[in-house]
Amino acid sequence: MASGTALIYDEEMATHKLLWSDPICDIEVPERLSSSYEQLQYYHLVERCVRVPAREASEEEILLVHSLEHLEVAKSTQTMNEEELKRVSGNYDAFFFHPNTYRCARLAVGATLQLVDAVMSGKACNGMALVRPPGHHSQRNAANGFCLFNNVAIAAEHAKRKHGLQRILIVDWDVHHGQGTQYIFEEDPSVLYFSWHRYEHQQFWPSLKESDYDAVGLGKGKGFNVNLPWNKIGMGNSDYLAAFFHVLLPMAFEFDPELVLVSSGYDSGIGDPEGQMNATPEVFSHLTHFLMQLANGKLCVILEGGYHLKSLSESVCMTVKTLLGDPVPQITGEMAPCLSAVESIQNVRAAHKPYWRWLMHEDTSILHTLSTKPHLLKKDNPNVSTELDAKITDDSEAVKVERFLEGHMKNILSPVPPIRTVTADSKEAAHPLAGPAQEMNGTEIKTLVSGFYADLVKEDKTLHSLGSVLAILDKILKKEVCSGVVESLTAAASVAVALRHSLHSGFQRVLCVFVGDMQTIPNAEDGKMLVIHIAEKEHFSLFLKDARGNDFFSAVLGFILPVAYSYQPDLIVVAVGPNRSLGIHGISLLLALLQGLAESRIFVVIEDPETNLMPSIAKALMGATPDFGVYAPPTQDKVHQLKALRGQFQQEWKMLQCSGKL
Repeated sequence: MASGTALIYDEEMATHKLLWSDPICDIEVPERLSSSYEQLQYYHLVERCVRVPAREASEEEILLVHSLEHLEVAKSTQTMNEEELKRVSGNYDAFFFHPNTYRCARLAVGATLQLVDAVMSGKACNGMALVRPPGHHSQRNAANGFCLFNNVAIAAEHAKRKHGLQRILIVDWDVHHGQGTQYIFEEDPSVLYFSWHRYEHQQFWPSLKESDYDAVGLGKGKGFNVNLPWNKIGMGNSDYLAAFFHVLLPMAFEFDPELVLVSSGYDSGIGDPEGQMNATPEVFSHLTHFLMQLANGKLCVILEGGYHLKSLSESVCMTVKTLLGDPVPQITGEMAPCLSAVESIQNVRAAHKPYWRWLMHEDTSILHTLSTKPHLLKKDNPNVSTELDAKITDDSEAVKVERFLEGHMKNILSPVPPIRTVTADSKEAAHPLAGPAQEMNGTEIKTLVSGFYADLVKEDKTLHSLGSVLAILDKILKKEVCSGVVESLTAAASVAVALRHSLHSGFQRVLCVFVGDMQTIPNAEDGKMLVIHIAEKEHFSLFLKDARGNDFFSAVLGFILPVAYSYQPDLIVVAVGPNRSLGIHGISLLLALLQGLAESRIFVVIEDPETNLMPSIAKALMGATPDFGVYAPPTQDKVHQLKALRGQFQQEWKMLQCSGKL
């Protein structure tokens, strides 16, 4: 089984540099690469990775997507003087040649292919390639937008031919539209290309009509090109997460890729002079975490843009930390996507309804009247931090962002607990990164719960169960472990005590998910507890009835995750009871996705005799990618039930507002 995170970096790619003055190109500097690598060293991430050497791509590999004419022009620049280089560069939109550009570009392609081969061969389970020049604007016969060869597009073709892959997902979260990648694959149903990008009604570069939401692909490729245009600046963490919940993730799970490639541009992050967006570095941890649940974890992240060095380097580190399996930091900012983001998301859903089964029962329609207009673009956004103006226009603003990020990263980063997952079962403790817990004795338990629920611990079987429950919970509360799982004969009582103990220990928001038929003893008080119950009969306020198979799957992405991210819990408690309609794979997927919250602090209590449940849950908590089975679309009845639930709760939980009619 593959393990480890590959990292590919070659300092020679920093020799590609601009030799003359050009106000458009002068932000694409070698320090983009070196500062990212240095920050990885600062966080001691480099030594934790599997080092894979870069290599030069062969001409045959470059010709997988590029023309011979384009290759020959690039080769010819190696012996040119500065004036000749400047003249050839002028033939392209926003590109510059250096005598070493061709070699650097071959290294960038080769590094990307090395990463794909390492992941596909099992040498690593995932990884990141730090490369220059970037690639996603490059077209078959032209350099464009700082890009000479299309690294990710070549990698996709390479993966299809060498490794026999039939379904590849490319996620482009760079702030510019990767039109080069779109052109290469727009007729190819084997590649699902998703790009969000600053668009502003075609006013932002590359200013193409085909960058809008209605460019869905051509011929057999219809439905496999997904453009999500941002029509204003200042988009923040909640806008990006909403795009994943309501567009990308349900589409990706239906597509079921065998490999995920990320065109990882961080100019969509805070402080970048190109993007002027407001997403903070930890959002890339969350996006990466979600993508790790696809393709059996086969995820390759390839650097594209990013022009504020501090924002870029911190975002790179957040991505690599997540690839390594570290707990995902708490997301910051108000969890409420702005109106313009909601409009764009709804239009993408409507444009793609004819092509995707997950959308076939959704009530979607194109919004022709938008809150933003091409001639009067609003620059305000509720997600813009009060500590920072969204628009970065000069050096003083760049310094302001750097200072903000210095404090911000200290606030969101916590020491990684030494143990990932602990169980009360010594047999499960043999699994890597797991450990058994020392039970509390009866006297300790009675003393602990004397102030609350004392009547629940009179019976010996409850007392015995609470010994393991509280021992593991305390390890989580003290941050000695990230997560834990325990079996209990009285799950409802155990969870009630655990929840109250968590609140008494200082946690302010606890999310509890009950799966199966059991009595939900706790009541929410002062907003400190949110309970979601998945069962046959309604027990509580947020309730999903009989969520089976892929009906449940759509409920996770369309309801549970948006509500959970809106709530932003400090701790998650999951109780699994008897007579449940949800299978092992569904529970594992739910736990895997919820680990993006509460710094991965999840406590699972099981009251179910099924043999494989405990090891499956333990594996999911330790980072194993769950197998969600063959995709089937949600039924019409369940889609309508979820729509009714969203309508009931979307005013309180704003992340639900990207679904259905506005």
